[in-house]
Amino acid sequence: MKRFLLIIIFGTSVFFTFAQGYNQSAGIRLGLSPGFEYRIFSDDANSYKFLLSTRDRGLQLHLFKEFHQYDMFSFTDQLVLFYGAGIHAGYERWDVTHYNNNSQWKDTRSAFIAGLDGLVGLEYLFYEVPISLGIEAKPYFEFLGQEIFEVQLWDFAFTVKYLF
Repeated sequence: MKRFLLIIIFGTSVFFTFAQGYNQSAGIRLGLSPGFEYRIFSDDANSYKFLLSTRDRGLQLHLFKEFHQYDMFSFTDQLVLFYGAGIHAGYERWDVTHYNNNSQWKDTRSAFIAGLDGLVGLEYLFYEVPISLGIEAKPYFEFLGQEIFEVQLWDFAFTVKYLF
């Protein structure tokens, strides 16, 4: 009987430790620009996100300032709306096909890219385990790159994060 009580106490204490607050998260982003992200909270409603993503055969680093709204939905407190803005920089590569006297060849080129990002999304926090699932839209504007002016409004993604 004592062993049974010890197992119950230990088992429930594990769940209570996960229910405590968190101030960081790390996870993956799956979408047009997939990658790895790390978020650090400065307080309950504000955070900074670092995203290392790949897109157009290149690599980009994104930095975001995020704002979180926990009380938007009356039916649950586990669904969080977040929004923010940020910047990104990196590089992209593409192929150029050349034609000359019935022959063709490809040349790979690369360019530095930089731009501004927006961010809006919903995240569901699981209190039982330290994990969150989310969907987000990250429209961006690039002022450097293969094209001098590029706007992408439809960069949607699914995210999975570990909270600690």
